[in-house]
Amino acid sequence: MTQVREHWGSRLGFILAAVGSAVGLGVLWKFPYTIGQNGGGLFLFTYFLCVIVIGIPVLIGELLLGRRSQRAAVGTFETLAGDRPRWKVAGWFGVLSSFLIMSFYSVIAGWGMSYVLMSLSGFYQNLSSVEISDVFEKLSHSGSITVFWHFLFTLIVMSIVLTGVRKGIEFWSKLMTRALFVILIALLCYSITLEGFQKAVHFIFYPDVERFCFSSVLEALGLAFFTLSLGQGIMISYGSYMRKRENIPQMACVIGFSVIFVAIMAAMTIFPVIFTFGFEPQQGSGLIFKTLPYLFAKLPGSLVISTVFFTLFVFTALTSAIPFIEVVATNIMELANWSRRKAVIFVAAGTFLFGIPSALAFSQELFPSWQNVYGTNFLDTIDNLVSTWVIPVGGLLTALFIGWGLKREISQEEFPLGKGWAHFHRVWYFFMKWIIPLTIFLIILQKSGVINFDGGHHGSNAVEHEALRDSSS
Repeated sequence: MTQVREHWGSRLGFILAAVGSAVGLGVLWKFPYTIGQNGGGLFLFTYFLCVIVIGIPVLIGELLLGRRSQRAAVGTFETLAGDRPRWKVAGWFGVLSSFLIMSFYSVIAGWGMSYVLMSLSGFYQNLSSVEISDVFEKLSHSGSITVFWHFLFTLIVMSIVLTGVRKGIEFWSKLMTRALFVILIALLCYSITLEGFQKAVHFIFYPDVERFCFSSVLEALGLAFFTLSLGQGIMISYGSYMRKRENIPQMACVIGFSVIFVAIMAAMTIFPVIFTFGFEPQQGSGLIFKTLPYLFAKLPGSLVISTVFFTLFVFTALTSAIPFIEVVATNIMELANWSRRKAVIFVAAGTFLFGIPSALAFSQELFPSWQNVYGTNFLDTIDNLVSTWVIPVGGLLTALFIGWGLKREISQEEFPLGKGWAHFHRVWYFFMKWIIPLTIFLIILQKSGVINFDGGHHGSNAVEHEALRDSSS
C-alpha cells in the first residue's frame, strides 16, 4: 500500500527545519576556532564564497532530487536513475551517515543536557580551572551516567519524529530554531559588553595571510559542505516534503545565508568570553565543557548565563539530530512498507544500541583495547569514518548523479520558470557536472591524507567532534 506523502505546512516551517538541521554542534565549538586557525577574515571570506559556489548549488540539487521523486534518499535514486540501479548506493551512503552520526551525536548532546542540570546547581562555583576540567573528565569517564543521557536524548528525538512531519519535525523545529535565535542574540548582546569583544572581532575577521594556504581553501570547502547538512540524505528527504510551487534556488539561498549568519553570531558570542579573561581559543570539549564553565563563573549572573548557554547547546543538538532519525526511518518506511511508528522506534533503538560503545568509549568499560588496536577510541573511530569517507563519498556520488546520471530535462523542469532562472540553471548545471565533483574529490584526498596540500600547515579537521580525543587520555 502506497503511503500518502506528507508536506511542509508552510514555507517558514521548512526553512526553520532546514536551518535547524544545518546548525549543528560544530557551529558552537568548531566554526569559530576554524576561522581563527585558517586566516581569520580571509578564511571567512573564502568560506562565504564556498557556500555560494559549492554549498548552495549542491543544496539546490539535493532539494531538487527529493521534490522530483517525492521519496527518501534511496528511493530517490531508484526512481530517477531508471534502469541504472547502481546509483542507489548514493542514497545508502546518506542513510549510513545519518545512522552513524546519530549514534555518537546523542552522546555529546547528552553531555550538554547534563551540563544544563549542573549549571542550575552552580557546580563551577569556587572551583579552579583544573577542577572544572576534572568535572568533565569524571562525566565522560562515567559510563552509566553517559549512557543515561545518551538514552534520554535519543528518546526525546524519537518522540518528536514519531509525530510526523507537520506535527513533529516542523512544529518542534520552528519552536526550537526560533528559541535558538533568541538565545543566541541575547548572549551576543551580553558578549558585546565584555572587554574581549574587540579582540574577538579581530580574531574572527582580521585577514591573517600567514595562516592561510591552499589547505585552508579545502577546509572552507569542506566546512561549507558539512555546515549545510549535505551528503547525508537529509536535504533529499526534506526536499521530498516540498510542494511544487516552492522556488528551490531561492529557498536554498535563504538557508545558506541563514547558516552563515548563525555561525558568525556563535563565534562573536563565544570568543569575547574567552578573550576577556586572556584564555587561548580552542575547540571541542576543551572549549565547551572545560573552559567556558570556568569563565562563566567569573561573570555576573553566571548561573543564568551558563544555563542559557547549555540550553542553546541542547536546542542546537536537537534541531540537527531530528533529521538523522527521520532520514533512516523514512527510507525504511518506503523500502519495507513499515508504519512511521514502527520505523522510528526501530531506528531510535538501533542508534541507541550502536551508540553504547561510543558512550562507554572514555570509560573503556566496553572494548578496552579498542584504542590500542585502532589508534583512537570507538567514538572517534566512527566519527573519522563518517567525516572522512561516508559523507564526502556520498556527496560526490550525489553530485555525479546530478551532473551525469540525471536527465537534464528533469532538473530544468524543477527550476522556477522565467528567463532569469533558465540562465541560472545553465550555470548551476555546469558547476554540478564539472566543478563540484572535482572539489569534493580534492576534499576527500586531503581529508584522507592521500595528498597533503598544506605543506606542513595544520588545518582543522572537518569533523565536528575531533577535539574530544583529549578526553580519552
